[in-house]
Amino acid sequence: VQLVESGGGLVQPGGSLRLSCATSGFTFSDCAMRWYRQAPGKERELVAIIGNDGGITNYADSVKGRFTISRDNAKKTVYLQMTSLKPEDTAVYYCRTTVRLTRYWGQGIQVTVSS
Repeated sequence: VQLVESGGGLVQPGGSLRLSCATSGFTFSDCAMRWYRQAPGKERELVAIIGNDGGITNYADSVKGRFTISRDNAKKTVYLQMTSLKPEDTAVYYCRTTVRLTRYWGQGIQVTVSS
């Protein structure tokens, strides 16, 4: 199982970024996918989750209305569209899935929101 994030970087407050998590090694369409983030000195927190067919999504209160999780099962990729970014969104973002009771994480990607 491999999860590879991309799309991070430096953005000004109020800006937007789209993260991608390309996957391989498992049946993507069978699995829910999650995005987490970890800011310096803080615990890793769940940002968003999407069901295996994309029909169910849920978000942390801190990102509701600003972030959108989506997936393309044909491309085996999950996305996190982030808008109206704030400095407090600065963190390393990770995608995660569970396959046969084992949790798999991507390597993480840095998102920095700063002027």
